[in-house]
Amino acid sequence: MNILAIETSCDETALALIEASGGLPAGRQGLRSPKFKIIENVVSSQISVHRPWGGVVPNLAKREHLKNLPIIFKKLLGKIEASSIDILAVTVGPGLEPALWTGVEFVKEIHKKYFPKAKLIGANHLEGHLYSFLLSQSKITHYSLPTTNLFPAIALVVSGGHTILLKMDSLTKWKKLGETRDDAVGEAFDKAAKMLELPYPGGPEIQKLAEDGNPDAIPFPRPMMHTKDYNFSFSGLKTSVLYYLRDNPKARKSDVAASFQKAAIDVLTHKTSRAVQEYRAKSIFLSGGVAANSALRESLKNLSEKLKMGFFVPPITFNTDNAVMIAVAGYINYLRKKNRRITAQANLSL
Repeated sequence: MNILAIETSCDETALALIEASGGLPAGRQGLRSPKFKIIENVVSSQISVHRPWGGVVPNLAKREHLKNLPIIFKKLLGKIEASSIDILAVTVGPGLEPALWTGVEFVKEIHKKYFPKAKLIGANHLEGHLYSFLLSQSKITHYSLPTTNLFPAIALVVSGGHTILLKMDSLTKWKKLGETRDDAVGEAFDKAAKMLELPYPGGPEIQKLAEDGNPDAIPFPRPMMHTKDYNFSFSGLKTSVLYYLRDNPKARKSDVAASFQKAAIDVLTHKTSRAVQEYRAKSIFLSGGVAANSALRESLKNLSEKLKMGFFVPPITFNTDNAVMIAVAGYINYLRKKNRRITAQANLSL
């Protein structure tokens, strides 16, 4: 089955063409695990456009999507036969509403003009991140992860707008254990980076600066780390960085970055560890833009090795926003016979 997917939820214009096969586990778990082959994966970044503003400007993002979508699609069109596209998948939310609308309107246009027989499926951006663990094992462009003995699993989805901990019983059944009550961890990284006068996007800059710092130099707080629930809060940590820099103007920025990063990761790792043990999970899944952070990946990998369980995180290419994960989410929705309204839904959640 051939899938053409479009992702425009924020500041990346992305299109992907993949072949999907297999199905949802039936009977013996893992018997029909989905498989994916990536034919094309194109992402047009808008970092240079938004960097002068220190963050994403929704109307600028919309303008860039409107400009980039036809250009990227034209490049892919030569490799596509209209009759060969079975599914058109598009991100409908969550995200910036002006940005989401560009993808929604564009997919409707090409559906009518080029692929009238294709099934049009709305995909949840967060489900795209969640299902990206299926892209964690590859052989060149082929991705196949047998789902035998993966579940129950604990999935941590971390991005600029979301910090969510889930218990997954299968590919189609999960329960939200907790989420952030204020700033998402990615948002906290970006705000701390601004305080340190680092360029946008802040997450990669914090990681880079932290490599030269002492993670134990500053005892930043670990908000909600020891609460009995699985919720998170990073607003207080962000504020602690603000006050520390105000009171210590000559502080080594690398130490601040390293100590902040360690505090945030300690909270994420501790809560994940407790959930794994409480629910006797067999696997840990990590996804979302913040999953590209090497220190977080290493921390959860070490946890999984300590607990002798599986750890699955996709390549960094599929942590940040991309259309391959939207194609995967679209395919799973197709198998589930589940669809979403083809309209921008900025506040959509898992």
